[in-house]
Amino acid sequence: MRNTQLPGRSVVMSTGAMAATSQPMATEAALQAMRDGGNAMDAAIAASAVLSVVETYSSGIGGDCFILYHEAASGKLHALNGSGGAAAAATADALRERGHNSMPEKGILAVTVPGAIDAWASATEKLGKLDFARLLQPAIDYAEKGYAVSPIIARKWQDNEELLAATPEASAAYLVDGKAPAAGSIHRQPDLARSLRIIAERGRDGFYQGEIAEEIIRYSDSQNGLLSLDDLETYRSEWVNPISSNYRGYDVFEIPPNGQGITTLMALNILAQTDVATLPRLGADHIHLVSEAFALAMAERDRFIGDPAFNPLPVELMLSDEFAKSQYARIDMQRALTQPVASALPDHRDTVYLSVVDKDRNCCSFINSVFHSWGSGLVAGSTGINLQNRGAGFTLKDGHFNQIAPRKRPMHTIIPAMVYKQGKPVLCFSVMGGQYQAMGQAYVLSNWVDYGLDIQESLDAGRFFLYDGILEVEDGIPDTARSGLADKGHRVVAAQDSWGGGQGIVIDWDNGVLQGGSDPRKDGHAAGF
Repeated sequence: MRNTQLPGRSVVMSTGAMAATSQPMATEAALQAMRDGGNAMDAAIAASAVLSVVETYSSGIGGDCFILYHEAASGKLHALNGSGGAAAAATADALRERGHNSMPEKGILAVTVPGAIDAWASATEKLGKLDFARLLQPAIDYAEKGYAVSPIIARKWQDNEELLAATPEASAAYLVDGKAPAAGSIHRQPDLARSLRIIAERGRDGFYQGEIAEEIIRYSDSQNGLLSLDDLETYRSEWVNPISSNYRGYDVFEIPPNGQGITTLMALNILAQTDVATLPRLGADHIHLVSEAFALAMAERDRFIGDPAFNPLPVELMLSDEFAKSQYARIDMQRALTQPVASALPDHRDTVYLSVVDKDRNCCSFINSVFHSWGSGLVAGSTGINLQNRGAGFTLKDGHFNQIAPRKRPMHTIIPAMVYKQGKPVLCFSVMGGQYQAMGQAYVLSNWVDYGLDIQESLDAGRFFLYDGILEVEDGIPDTARSGLADKGHRVVAAQDSWGGGQGIVIDWDNGVLQGGSDPRKDGHAAGF
């Protein structure tokens, strides 16, 4: 793990366009799309397609996608929810009949309809400039001709050898003689390349109908799954209205539920009741305050966030200033909250992120994910497509807002963000990392707003994560802070791995300059021209 107290890379500067992703190959694909006349949306899809090949453990066309897009010409912020739902046959009883008392984290019953390809196609049609097939070509080339496996991905691969060896399809796609490819070796995915070519030729229908869809369902049936061809054919992503809160003069926008972006906004609303900047950065009081604000927000997330098409959610109340004040009043700066933190609202009826800003200042905050590392752990037959395990986000608990139901979308952790000031976008960013994402966003934004760090420094800073009653801290957290947190009653442990991985681009309108940052916890970088 990188010691984030040491000097790291500089913030990247450019005047034209910029992309920040977790893989240099994806960053270059984004830049080339813009050099070829594409805009930020085209660049983001080209980059995401590459990541679906070269960073398959966290992304893929068998996963979901959420997009925030600032359209410079109109000044409008577009929001696209590309998360798929459960099968029409998926009920809590159907899972229980298969021997499950809780949602399985892996395997075919955790698989939901993949939403990414429909989202890419819908976004391209509405907001892009380049042909869809052109955008997929770099990804096809890497899948066919091969790509060099980077160090962090190689480690993740090795950690999941047992999962990938469990089925012949995943083993054939991802292992070499039963082992994960080593860093610096060349890896090819010919079956995935073939699927991408079909999609390039036929668009979204090439995935949701025809031979790819039929093979996905044949494989699901062979595993005693619940998906049907009709589940795939009828799926459509959804254009939605973003939600927002104001944090110290900055308007922070998120995708509404079923995404967990509201969790970030609730945490920021609590922090807004305080003057965080008066606390020594990464001291015990700073970490305690941010962690407690997040724990309070998470309690509401876990109780309420689900598919609003099935249950009306109290979004306005959750984002109200009155509620934020009452939540802040629950924080004792001398003592940690008792875990698990209880909801305070009354009764009420592994991932990739990339950021792109083009020469016209269209901005794309884009996230694509298969959820856990290698998603369900299953490759859909001969397609080469790794299927996500988003169904693990459901619960079987009767009456819960997020209980599994036919065609219902699960609570989603992936959350792109966009920050405006005086009506203009000033920061296009997010932090990936499953359950950590909401806290990561609030923390990075606070570093930038409250402590005046540049976007690279904001991403570099040592991280901490309070989850399930345990406060994990990275190497960059001082020993004095660790002991001070323990004195407050926190169960402090050293993180065994780094938390999350973010990308961000700041728009300096006064000087006409873009400032890009890329998380050192991943293999990527920011670059521009």
